[in-house]
Amino acid sequence: MTWKHIVKTSLTGLFTNRSRSILTILGIVIGITAIMLVVSLGAGAQSLILGQVQGLGTNTIAIIPGREPKGPSDVTALYSDSLKEKDLVALRNKANVPGIKSIMPTVFGAGSASFESNTYQISIFGATELMAEIFDLHPAGDFFNQDEVLSRSDVVVLGSKVAEKLFDFGGGVGEKIKIKGRNFKVVGVLPATGGGSLFNFDDMVLMPYTTAQDYILGYKYFSRIIIQTVNDAAVPSAAQDIETTLRESHNITDPAKDDFAVQTQQDLANRLSTITDTLTYFLVAVASIALFVGGVGIMNIMLVAVTERTREIGLRKALGATNRDILSQFLLEAVLLTVIGGIVGIILGSGMAFAISIGLSRGLDVNWQFIFPWNGAILGFTVSALIGLIFGGYPARQASLKSPIEALRYE
Repeated sequence: MTWKHIVKTSLTGLFTNRSRSILTILGIVIGITAIMLVVSLGAGAQSLILGQVQGLGTNTIAIIPGREPKGPSDVTALYSDSLKEKDLVALRNKANVPGIKSIMPTVFGAGSASFESNTYQISIFGATELMAEIFDLHPAGDFFNQDEVLSRSDVVVLGSKVAEKLFDFGGGVGEKIKIKGRNFKVVGVLPATGGGSLFNFDDMVLMPYTTAQDYILGYKYFSRIIIQTVNDAAVPSAAQDIETTLRESHNITDPAKDDFAVQTQQDLANRLSTITDTLTYFLVAVASIALFVGGVGIMNIMLVAVTERTREIGLRKALGATNRDILSQFLLEAVLLTVIGGIVGIILGSGMAFAISIGLSRGLDVNWQFIFPWNGAILGFTVSALIGLIFGGYPARQASLKSPIEALRYE
């Protein structure tokens, strides 16, 4: 038998039993579809997160209180009060860190804001006037200035949802709200940013960090210190200078005992990429179970097909077909089944990922991009073909070993 004849015979065998062929490849279709969905949505999520991180600027460095934990049980890594005013003074000294362009201490907290009879739970973000520049914020009204930070002024900038909940008539600029019994003048209201952003400013109230520390939160340490360097090239040296300066400020001689962590935007991007990649690989491994189940199903169906077509095998051998011809025919049928299932899964998975990406983009009001996972498509196509070879090999061999005389006698 020529290869052309083998292919024609295999296709005839598949199309003769369409229903069985469709049910046979169902497991492969589900598995490949799941892989395409996971890889595509994982790539979209990674692109969104990294885009937001890079949006803060590649020359941005964050100082976090507490050293990086070495494991889940490493509770000694948490020092929430390790960054203090003396550290800020030391970092502002150009002799210690010459590469710094600007420095912004921040504090976080929670509370409730009220206006007349309306009350809303808020997140409090205390910072300096540099916050508007670093996070590219453009409120309706004004942002608090340096003088208001130094004088601990009672001024706030509201997130869009906070303003919506407190002021029935909208807006709110110029009004006064209460936070912990203290009156604050609203100098600005931010436009809606959407819940999918890296920082959800919609539920936040922004105020001078000095005001937040003295009148609202009641502590003198910082939640973060955000630094911008003069340019991207200065980031590595500035990060080293920051570590040296803080170790001197904290009397630390052993770097392993650092009670702070210096994190560049590239560090953060790399860690987030590692996390999203790991989650994606894990979900792909889970989805691959469906491929294994599909492969077992194909082997079972092919064994049934071999039994049903015993007389056909005997007739072909009687007409001169060799064991290799029979083996090739049934193996090709298995591979064709899985490859067709793989192609259908790639198309179906891509279509579903595209639809979900549009839904997430509109529902979360974020720029969620659809990314066609070429690596997932290649993986799916290759794996589906290999499954056909692996799980179709045994039934094909059983078919090729049948005796033509015994096969012709089979009822």
